[in-house]
Amino acid sequence: MTTFDAACLLVSRSQTADEGPIIRMSQRARALRAAGMDVVSMTLGEPDFDTPATIQAAATAAMQSGFTHYSPVMGIPELRAALSRKLKAENGLDYGPDDICLANGAKQAIANAILSIIGPGDEVIMLAPFWVSYEITVRFAGGTPIVLHAGIEEDYKVPAQRIAQAITPRTKLIIVNSPSNPTGAVWTRAELAALADLVKAHPQLMVMSDEIYEYIIFDGAMTSIGALPGMGERTITVNGFSKGFAMTGWRLGYAAAPAPIARAMARMQSAISAGANQFVQRAAIAALEGPRDAVEIMRQAYLRRRDQVLAGLKALPGVRIGNIPATFYAFPDVSALLGRRAGNHVIDSTETLCDWLLDEHGLATVPGSAFGAPGSLRLSFACSETEIDKALSRLRAALARLS
Repeated sequence: MTTFDAACLLVSRSQTADEGPIIRMSQRARALRAAGMDVVSMTLGEPDFDTPATIQAAATAAMQSGFTHYSPVMGIPELRAALSRKLKAENGLDYGPDDICLANGAKQAIANAILSIIGPGDEVIMLAPFWVSYEITVRFAGGTPIVLHAGIEEDYKVPAQRIAQAITPRTKLIIVNSPSNPTGAVWTRAELAALADLVKAHPQLMVMSDEIYEYIIFDGAMTSIGALPGMGERTITVNGFSKGFAMTGWRLGYAAAPAPIARAMARMQSAISAGANQFVQRAAIAALEGPRDAVEIMRQAYLRRRDQVLAGLKALPGVRIGNIPATFYAFPDVSALLGRRAGNHVIDSTETLCDWLLDEHGLATVPGSAFGAPGSLRLSFACSETEIDKALSRLRAALARLS
């Protein structure tokens, strides 16, 4: 009888279809905790707050009213109308309900958008540090990521003139994430206007603007690039409910785009899954149109934690950290520590550093290579101030061992 090995059927994309280092480090942290180790985890970008009670109540009421069946692929009309109003009032974006497609999380909305417009031979400019799923999805679509880097000196934002030099006749999309995961950078209106001028100078170039962290800003103001003159038809705006409303497990995101692209995104949504959960969509209306007290309470908590993390990291020799004007992430540059030793350990990469911090000091972080910046670490401070204190203490003790 012939021996069958199912692994021989796997294609290359199945080997890269996850968030790599993020998932690996979070899984390792969980496994060590299960084995009895005291681990402080700063890996996942998940609010440690429960979903506000008003939103939970709206979901319960929707279920009790019978909204437990399939929803339209693009989303229920009531929510798309509410999102149209929200985008106009809060972001200055003029998308009608038929220009908006709901998805099972912002990640799926991003995939719907990229798979709708990117194919083999198309180039996508990605501004590093970037969220890992952008690159994965572009490669899924057959596109070519063109990665441009910016560090602390540029506030993690690639200047327009360098973006201009990377544009070719094959460039079809530029991905902007403001506020940014993993750096917390917020693009100013002037910076986005310079980028918009580049885009409008090319006949087949668009922007995908990921705005999922818009409610977690500490310094500066939110600007949606799609609201700038001439950019409505050139922009796919992606957002969702996970971060600002602490609704990660509810899996609801959306993308708004010119009508032909919105319809294509709906076809992708239909082919890969179906309409997003109906009672969650009903709860999302309550989130948009109800009180925002809990959202502000969470933002204030993240602000206190931001200040706590910044103070702690700035006190560590060999660690460089820029401002964190938004989000709940710190992205310190630790490249000066690479090549040092801790006993028999040679810290030759941030992957090695992360493994050593977890194994020897019970601190779980994510290497910057996951975000296109291999000299940095990402620390999520979506955890209690007590946990942050423990994390900073462990990091300080660990780095003191390096020689």
